[in-house]
Amino acid sequence: MNPVTIVLLVILAVLIIAVVALYFFGKKAQKKQAEQQQQIEAYKQSVSMLIIDKKRMRLKDAGLPDIVMAQTPKLLRRAKLPIVKAKIGPQIMTLVCEDSIFDSVPVKKEVKATVSGIYITAVKGLHGNSLAKPVQKKKSWFKRQVEKLQEKAGAKPLK
Repeated sequence: MNPVTIVLLVILAVLIIAVVALYFFGKKAQKKQAEQQQQIEAYKQSVSMLIIDKKRMRLKDAGLPDIVMAQTPKLLRRAKLPIVKAKIGPQIMTLVCEDSIFDSVPVKKEVKATVSGIYITAVKGLHGNSLAKPVQKKKSWFKRQVEKLQEKAGAKPLK
C-alpha cells in the first residue's frame, strides 16, 4: 500500500473519532444547560433596582463573593462577563447579567429586573417607562449588499 494512502486513512480515522467525541460531549453539555435553565427559572423573582454601573470585566475583578469564584470553572474565571452594580433596597450588590440583555440595561435608572440568585435574566422599565433601545451601528456597504442578495434569494439575513 502507498504511504500517502496510509497517512490519509489515519487522518480520516482520527477525524471521525474526533467528530463522534464532539457529538457526545455536545449532547452532554446540552443536557447540563437545560438543567441549569430549569433551575434558573425555578428561583427567579422580580426586584426593582437602581442600576449604578455596568461593565464587562473579569470574574476576579468584579467583587463577587468568594464562593462564586470557587464554583466557577477555571476556563471561565479569566473570561470577561457582563457585570452590573445595582442598589437593591438599601444594599448595593454586584450581579452578573445575561449577555443578551446587557446592552439594553440602562445606567443610573430604576428598573424592574427578573433576578435568579446573582444572575439578571430580564429587565423592564419602571413606572411604565420603556427602555431605550441601544443605538445600532451603521452597517457597512458589504453587509448591506449581502443582505440585499439574501433577500432576493429568499434566505433569512444573517445577524
